[in-house]
Order: sequence, then C-alpha cells, then structure tokens
Amino acid sequence: MTGYLSMLADTLFGFVALFVLTKILGKTQINQITPFDFISALILGELVGNALFDEKAGIPQIAFVVTLWGGLLYITEIVTQKFKRTRMLLEGSPDIIIYNGKLIRDVMKKNNLDINQLRLLLRAKDIFSLEEVEHAILETNGTVSVLKKSPFQTPTKSDMKISPQEVNISVTLINDGEIIYDNLKEKNLTEEWLVEQLKEQDYESVEDVFYAEYNKGKKLFILPFVNRNHQKFE
Repeated sequence: MTGYLSMLADTLFGFVALFVLTKILGKTQINQITPFDFISALILGELVGNALFDEKAGIPQIAFVVTLWGGLLYITEIVTQKFKRTRMLLEGSPDIIIYNGKLIRDVMKKNNLDINQLRLLLRAKDIFSLEEVEHAILETNGTVSVLKKSPFQTPTKSDMKISPQEVNISVTLINDGEIIYDNLKEKNLTEEWLVEQLKEQDYESVEDVFYAEYNKGKKLFILPFVNRNHQKFE
C-alpha cells in the first residue's frame, strides 16, 4: 500500500510541475506547436515518466528533471528571441507549396508531403479542388495557409458595397432544460420574457427545451429534446 501512495504522490507532483512549467513557458496549443515544441514535449514526458516508475526516484528527482528541462527550454526561447538566425533552425520556416496555381514539387518532396496529404490539408480549409488555389504555404506547425484564386474568393460586404452591421456574440439562455440565469442577467433579460419567447415558438415549458441561444436582433434559436428512437435516417 505504501508503494501505491508513493506513486500517487509522485504522479500528482509530476502533473502539477508540468502544468506550472507549461504556464511559465507559455506554450501554444497542440495544433500550433512547432517541431521543436513537439520534440520537447515528448522528451519531457519521457523524463518524467521514467522518474515516476523508477523505484529509486522520488519527488526531489522529478523536481530536478522538470526544473532542468524547463530551464533548457526557457534558455532556448530567450536565444530564439534575441538571435533571429536561430529561429529557422529550432522552429523551422514556412514553405510555399503552391505558387501562382502551380505545385512546387521540390518543396513538397523536401517536406515529405504527397498529393493526398495536401488535398487533406486543403479540405480542412474547405477547399476541395486544387484549381481554387492561387498560393498555399505550409506552416511550421504542419497546417496550410491558402489564398484562393479571385473567382473562388468569398465576396466581402465591402466588395458588395453593403453597409457594415453590428456584430453580436450569442449567449446560451437554456442548457439541458435549465435556465442560465447569469446569462439572462448579463443581457438584461427576464425569465418572463424568456418564457414568452418560448411560447411564441410553441414551447410550453423550459423543460421541453434542450438548448436556447440568444443573439441581439435575432429570433431566439431553440433546439428541443429529441428522442433517439424517433430519429429517422433516409
């Protein structure tokens, strides 16, 4: 039993230490990390994992490993900020893979990127044909930034000479059949107003509503509870 308690203490300390280290270093989200960040995360996880399951290692050893590796990462961040030439080595640099509508095969080969992988990355940008792409850049985090050809670009309100309108953020008023009173108060709305809005859309009770969303100037958006057995697929 003592061994399990020791592992529990080591695991909790390792979790807290890694969390604090991540906050201090200001790491980006997983889908935004550079290759260097990815390698650093793997090595740090391996070091802490080995310390956790080493019978001779305890909290002091884990603290030393986390502190040492965190110090190295911090120094690396300082170096990349002060010496710009090191950024390409440690963080990489973006590559143009489509230029003026033409694939740059040498760049794709250098990045081990085949046409199927490229099409997958483009579909993530809602682009389903290479014909639509004027320029595409492979970023250091593995994503693709795309500039579409003029005929395929979505016209803006400025292009259509439409006057700009106020943009509002929607707020959840009902979730899982329960009223979110804090959001009602934030928007200066009342429960009586909410019930009236529900009745206008033929809902007699808040309990009948799974989700309700309020957006200023728009009709209340409502999703009712749906029984899975009543769903039909055609």
